[in-house]
Amino acid sequence: MSNPTPLVKANGLRKGFGKQEILHGLDFEIQPGRIVGLIGHNGAGKTTTLNALLGLTSFEGEITVLGKNPYAERAALMNEVAFISDVASLPRFFRVRELFDMLDDIHPNFSREKANGFLHGTDIRADAKIKNLSKGMVAQLHLAIVMAIDARLLVLDEPTLGLDITYRKRFYKRLLEDYMNEDRTLLITTHQVDEIEFMLTDLMFIRDGHLVLDSPMEDVGERYAQLVVGPDNLAEAKKLKPIFEESKFGQDILIFDGVDADKLDALGQVSIPTVSDLFVALMQRETAHQGEMI
Repeated sequence: MSNPTPLVKANGLRKGFGKQEILHGLDFEIQPGRIVGLIGHNGAGKTTTLNALLGLTSFEGEITVLGKNPYAERAALMNEVAFISDVASLPRFFRVRELFDMLDDIHPNFSREKANGFLHGTDIRADAKIKNLSKGMVAQLHLAIVMAIDARLLVLDEPTLGLDITYRKRFYKRLLEDYMNEDRTLLITTHQVDEIEFMLTDLMFIRDGHLVLDSPMEDVGERYAQLVVGPDNLAEAKKLKPIFEESKFGQDILIFDGVDADKLDALGQVSIPTVSDLFVALMQRETAHQGEMI
């Protein structure tokens, strides 16, 4: 069986502002029906990558999104793509019905009927001003908009910024249960990495304009291992060249890349690192290696 055509494909993606290059030749593909987490520190290049995919900025190299050049064919592309940034970006001076009027005008696949259906049973009224809604109500409104847009690619850039953990978890749970299907693809950036780990099918780490990880989640679990080791076995564990190490509560925790699990089992407690632990390890990899050399 042949592989499906990638929904997104980037070859040698570069972007600079003046003399400063922000993206340094990224190569990646996103397949249909996937939920991809694009994770990186502020300034790593996440937003610039999203802007290139969405046709919001020019770039060097090649990108196709749904078979189209996003910069040259943005108007046609936006029929099948939706981009939602953080909840604070909703125009607070609008009433809810005015927001829906605007969405009716700008997105051909926005369904006012669906949006109203998702708000049924909430305290959000059509004539309410967004600035007068509570944070929880704004989160409900934001989610209703997301799920009322029938798009093949949905891009969420820090969608739950400023919300407390209860509303963040509810947002992602409902998005997963009520929106996602095999025909839709989700690309998410967020700083709350652990909260989206349960739903991700693919993981991309970006550091200083370079992709340092681009992998399906199942491969991450096979490739990386975390070892909690006691002082008696620490020296032996270090011989296996961990990519990261730290001490917590009197225990040494080491992360390995591509080391046989059987070798690690004999030294301590082995597990798959969380996405946030792996992020810390890969973002500080050079520092860890320097530490080994000292």
